[in-house]
This record gives sequence, structure tokens and C-alpha cells, in this order.
Amino acid sequence: MRTSLTVFLTVAAAAMLPAAAHANHHMKAGHHAMAAKPAEKSLYDRLGGAPAVSAVVDDFAGRVLGDTRINAKFAKSDPTRLVTNLKAFVTVATGGPGEYKGQDMKTAHTHMGVTEGEFGALVEDLSLTLDKFKVPAKEKGELLGALAPLKDSIVEVKGNATGTALPADFKPAPAMSAM
Repeated sequence: MRTSLTVFLTVAAAAMLPAAAHANHHMKAGHHAMAAKPAEKSLYDRLGGAPAVSAVVDDFAGRVLGDTRINAKFAKSDPTRLVTNLKAFVTVATGGPGEYKGQDMKTAHTHMGVTEGEFGALVEDLSLTLDKFKVPAKEKGELLGALAPLKDSIVEVKGNATGTALPADFKPAPAMSAM
């Protein structure tokens, strides 16, 4: 996502150069030109950067791990690995610095048996966390919108069931200390 944002900004900047040169010419010639509208900050910056992402992810992870509708799916997961990777993922997905080094969503969730209902419960937990931190509607919508396409990579079971057991043969990624 960071690469596509960089490409977008590069293309946008290149497209704006002729217009900027034209405006500069008119200003030197005594013409009045409207000031360019500053580019909007990244979602990461608008959310509050690293401290905000960290606080939101910590609250969200605690909420998820305490939610009986979905916490069975994390029974074999290393909580430190989960939170560390989630912070990196959200940072990169919102245009922040760094890189996400965890597994892709399909690989990470294969054989977990995640239902549509459990995915919905997870989104509900995230929404409640964003509300707790008073994230503005625009930014909340952008974040949820950026994560929504992941549903197809995470959900393996159709239906609204929640609280289903993690399949016995599921093998999670190694714990952070084992890496």
C-alpha cells in the first residue's frame, strides 16, 4: 500500500507541475491566482500517528481477546506477535512509516475456520474501539473501508455463527520469542 501511495503522490505531483508553473507565471505577471489547496495528511497522521495507532491496537486486541464470540480463534496465537504485527499492519495500511513483515492475511488465517459472523464481530470490536477513542467519522470510515476487502482472505466459513472452536490442526505462526 505504501508503494501505491508513493506512486500516486509522484503521479499527482507530476500532473500538478504544469499547473503550478502556469500559476507562477500569472503571479509574476501581476495576475491573481488562487492558492493551491494543501494535500490532505495521510490517514495515519490524521489518526494521530504512532501513539494513537498503538493505543487503538492495544485496546482493540484486549477487546478481541476478551470477546467470547471470537477469542477462541486466537487460542493458539502469541499475543505479543499478534499485537506487534497488528500495529505494523495498521501503520502501513494507513500510510504510516515502516513495513509490515507478518504473514499475508490469507496465509495467517488459513485453516482457522473463521466465519462471516466472527469477522463481523471483529469489525464491531474495532468500531467500538474507534468510538472509544473518538476517531472522527471520516477517518473511522476510511480505516474500516481499507480493512473491509480483507474479508475474503480471512473468512473460510459462510454463516453468522460466532464462538466456533479453532480447528485442532491449526498451526499458528511461531511466538515472537521463537523467531
